Amino acid sequence: MKTILSFVAVCFITLTVSAQEFKFETETIDYGKVAIGSEGKRVFEFTNVGDAPLIIQDIKSTCGCTVPTKPEKPIMPGEKGQIEVSYDTKRLGGFSKAITIISNAKVKRKMIKIKGFVAKDATPANEKTESNS
Repeated sequence: MKTILSFVAVCFITLTVSAQEFKFETETIDYGKVAIGSEGKRVFEFTNVGDAPLIIQDIKSTCGCTVPTKPEKPIMPGEKGQIEVSYDTKRLGGFSKAITIISNAKVKRKMIKIKGFVAKDATPANEKTESNS
């Protein structure tokens, strides 16, 4: 019995040491105040800080107004990857949307967010790619 428990413990330690892991430059993108119909595309950049390939299996958003696009190829250790998110800026008002990433990382589900405010009278500003927070 002790041998089996020891084997299980060694396997568990090995799995947690050699795992994939995200390191996002920012986990929230703040669009700020944007004009109705302006460009709604933003990009989350991340690095695989693990020691094995990172595979993103699926990305889900909280509604159809937010469309995420996942990388098709595995992200190798030390490499950077991108997740593109498009928000429908034809919808007036404030928004705060969560995007769930399902992967083979240590933490199987990772949540990133976008937020902002779409206004009729806003002047189109330079699109932001990173959060100010």
